[in-house]
Amino acid sequence: MKSKSTPKQSESPGQPLTLKNIEDLNWDMQQVQLAIARRAYELFEQRGCEHGHAWEDWFRAESELLRPVSVVISESDDRMSVRANVFGFEEKELSVAVEPRRVAILGKKQVSVTESEGGKIEYIDWSPDLIMKYVTLATDVMPESARVELLAGVLKFELLKAARQSTERVAPAA
Repeated sequence: MKSKSTPKQSESPGQPLTLKNIEDLNWDMQQVQLAIARRAYELFEQRGCEHGHAWEDWFRAESELLRPVSVVISESDDRMSVRANVFGFEEKELSVAVEPRRVAILGKKQVSVTESEGGKIEYIDWSPDLIMKYVTLATDVMPESARVELLAGVLKFELLKAARQSTERVAPAA
């Protein structure tokens, strides 16, 4: 008697993302960091320029301007996988870069405007419209081999580990 086998449902392919040059992405991220610094300074001024709350102001500014991103990292002998929750962002709103020990993610939500009889209506989302995340990796990876895709609000990085160089020294023969 033959056993019936059900075909595997393959995961639908995600939207592939093109890696950005890390220097360009760092420049874009610096603009976001400046916006955070400006907001932190506004908070400092609102407190009457009272010193001693710099970190509190900075973290509050970050929480007001940046959407939190949860990240999961898994690894095997030869590869590393990074998953980042970027729900609500589309492929064209995300920029990513990979370095040997770090992944960088920048997301900038685009405001959608709809025309109606009474005028224009802008889409309003109460959560922040920016993502800025650096993910530090425990092992060197090969950035040129990175595959990145967006699938159902999850940014998936598949990274090959760099070959380890042996640090053992052989003692010379006596």
